[in-house]
Parts: sequence; C-alpha cells; structure tokens
Amino acid sequence: MTEMVNNAIDHSEGRQVSVLIERNALRTTVRVSDDGEGIFHRIQRLMGLYDPRESILELAKGKLTTDPARHSGEGVFFSSRMFDRFSIMSRNLLFSHEAASDDWLIEGEGEGEVSGTTVSMTLANDSAHTTKGVFDAFAAPEEYTFAKTIVPVRLAQHEGEKLVSRSQAKRLTMRFERFQTVVLDFAGVEEIGQAFADEVFRVFQASHPGLEMLPIHLSEGVRNMIARAQAA
Repeated sequence: MTEMVNNAIDHSEGRQVSVLIERNALRTTVRVSDDGEGIFHRIQRLMGLYDPRESILELAKGKLTTDPARHSGEGVFFSSRMFDRFSIMSRNLLFSHEAASDDWLIEGEGEGEVSGTTVSMTLANDSAHTTKGVFDAFAAPEEYTFAKTIVPVRLAQHEGEKLVSRSQAKRLTMRFERFQTVVLDFAGVEEIGQAFADEVFRVFQASHPGLEMLPIHLSEGVRNMIARAQAA
C-alpha cells in the first residue's frame, strides 16, 4: 500500500491523495486515489506511446518507471500479484489483475472520464500469500533480481484488432531485453499473422539469444504460426 501512496505523491502531479480502508469478516480493501494527470496518460506522454492503452501493456510487463532515479518500476507489477484483486482506474481505462486469472482491460467505464487515478487492492483476511513467495516466482534461480515476467499478449490488441504486423510485434517486445525469461500468455488470442510471428519469434529472438521466451495458452492457429516462424 505504501508503494502506491508514494507513487501518487511522486508521479501524479496532483494536489490531493486519499486512502480508504474497508474491512469485513472476509477481506480487506485499500483504495489510494489522487487528482492528478492519470497514470496511463502520464506514461503515454513521457514514453512517447501512441495510445494510453499501451501504458497498460507496459505496466503488465513490469520494470516500468518514469523516474528511474527514485523508483525501480517494480511496485505495480508485484503489488498486482500480491493481492487477490488489484486494479487501477484512470480516466476511462481500467487495468485489473485477479489471482489465478489474466490481466484484462475495460474501456469506457462509468459516465465520461474521471480525472486522476484510483488504485484498489483487495486481500482475503486469511490469505496465505507471502511477499517471499511472490518475489521468488519472478526471480532468477539463486538470485534476488526481478528476472522473469508474464506478458498477457492480448493487451497488445486494441479494439478487436488482430496481431498481424511487425509494428505490433515491436510494441509487444519493447523492453523484453530487461528480463531473462518472458512468458508470453496468448490466452484470448485466437490467431496471429505471419509478419507478427516472424518478428517476435525469429527476428527479435535471434537478436536476443540469451533471452528465454516461453509462449503458453496457444490456440492451434497461433501454435502453427509460431512453429513456422521458428523453422524459417
């Protein structure tokens, strides 16, 4: 929770930060809100992204910060996996992660845009989650570095578009080189194009031979296209 409060203070450029804690017999929810620019639009502006929805993909990867001198960029990634449910609502975009589920994106929530950012974190009162367990899942063996990430590939799709181009592939693989292992979760992606598969699994992989990429949850069409690219 303190990491999210610090993020709001350091990055939001707002005037107020509020913290609300709700607890019942089953679970505890903490909400941190600010009245600033909005996290997705701030990341878009500072990283020069085409669309604020690309910010959600970058947050899902991890190791993302707009202030590397003071922040590691790991807070949102690990917080989203520490809680049973974690969500960020900013303007009309929602990034949410649930335990044992996928990251997902909803657009147009509510009536119009709401300024600022609200981070909501929910944890069962009897949760067995531990900080060590979460960190160990993404650390290199016998190391304490953030070396592994899981990327929900469908976050690279906007408004139902299909993943067919090299530009989409380059958007997906941006910053992969900061990790030792990247798990590419293709859940919700039924097909990909030849150029997209070739850019990710042949061109990018060849230029980063030390990076392990593990595609999971593959449809038959996606599996065949990846195999074709790797065999080229």
